[in-house]
Amino acid sequence: MKKKIYLETSFISYLTGSLSRDLVVVANQQVTQEWWFKRKEEFALFISEFVIQESQRGDTQASNKRILVLESLPILETNEASVDLPEKFIKSKIIPKKAIQDSLHIAIATVHEMNYLLTWNCSHIANAEIQKGILKICLAEGYEMPTICTPNELMVGK
Repeated sequence: MKKKIYLETSFISYLTGSLSRDLVVVANQQVTQEWWFKRKEEFALFISEFVIQESQRGDTQASNKRILVLESLPILETNEASVDLPEKFIKSKIIPKKAIQDSLHIAIATVHEMNYLLTWNCSHIANAEIQKGILKICLAEGYEMPTICTPNELMVGK
C-alpha cells in the first residue's frame, strides 16, 4: 500500500508558481517540481477543502494553475476531530491564533492518518519547535502525528 501524503497549499504554490527572483525560493520551486515529476506516483496524495480555498486566492491566472493541479486529488473530510485539534494547538499557544489555517492543515493530516504532510511553510508547520508541542498534543489526544517535511526531505527514494 502506498504511503499517504497531505499536500499543504505552499507545496502547490511552489509547484505551479512563476519562477521567483529570490534564489532560495527558485531553488525550492525546482525541488518541488522535481519531486512532483519523480516521486508523486510512489504516494497516495490528498488535500483538504482548505487547500482549495487558499489556492483560489490571489491572481486569477496563478489560481487557475493551482486549481488545475488540485482537481484530480482526493479531498479529506473536515470532521469534528479535525476542528477540535487545532483549538488545542491554539489554546496551548503552540501555534498563534493568526495561523489557525496552518493548524487546520496539521489537524486534518493527523486525524486522517497521513504518513507525511508536505509543505514549504516553515513558520508554523515545518518548524521543529512547533512540531515538538504539536506532537505532545497529538499523542495526548490519541493520534500519531504525520512526518512534517519539505519536498527536499522527501526527495531521496528507497
